Amino acid sequence: MKETTIYIPNLSLGNTKSVVNMINRLGGEVIIANTPEELLNAQKIILPGVGSFDVGMQELNDGKWIEVLNRLVLNDKIPILGICLGMQFFFDSSEEGVLPGLGWIPGKLRRFVSNEENPIKVPHMGWNAVKVRKSGGLIPQQEEELRYYFVHSYHAVCANNDDVIATAYHGSDITAAVQHDNIYGFQFHPEKSHRFGMDLLKTFLSV
Repeated sequence: MKETTIYIPNLSLGNTKSVVNMINRLGGEVIIANTPEELLNAQKIILPGVGSFDVGMQELNDGKWIEVLNRLVLNDKIPILGICLGMQFFFDSSEEGVLPGLGWIPGKLRRFVSNEENPIKVPHMGWNAVKVRKSGGLIPQQEEELRYYFVHSYHAVCANNDDVIATAYHGSDITAAVQHDNIYGFQFHPEKSHRFGMDLLKTFLSV
């Protein structure tokens, strides 16, 4: 198996095809794991996702994915990248639902609030500049403005600021990217962010 082989759990959480296409364009190979057992050979994992928190967590529970993911990520320290809802699963909980998250990164998801004092669009949708807060992650610090494509109504509030790699501004500074040891997450969609997103996925291939 090549070092640039990425495993993706076969879940009905959307946008998997776009991620596969981008990885293939970068010269990587994607293996879709149809069962948790097929995921056991993974050396790198991407967990993409769009939709609601509880629906996604229920699918992970029902498909018995969580035990295998915990073993690979927490025990074996396999690098994993969560995208959008996939990243949100890494946290303890979400205001969107009642089911617990994976609990890999301390914190919770809060819904954007728009009011007269701070009117913002919900969901947060479109291109947004991202500011790197911590070097050494997947997002490089550079002079050029980095812009990525977002679509989300809930944003991560990390209990530990050291887990926040980058932020974006939408009414206030929000978490755009996280890293906790071998666990990486993007709130935005790198697979929809053209060359900026390609650079990030290319870096993950080389982790």
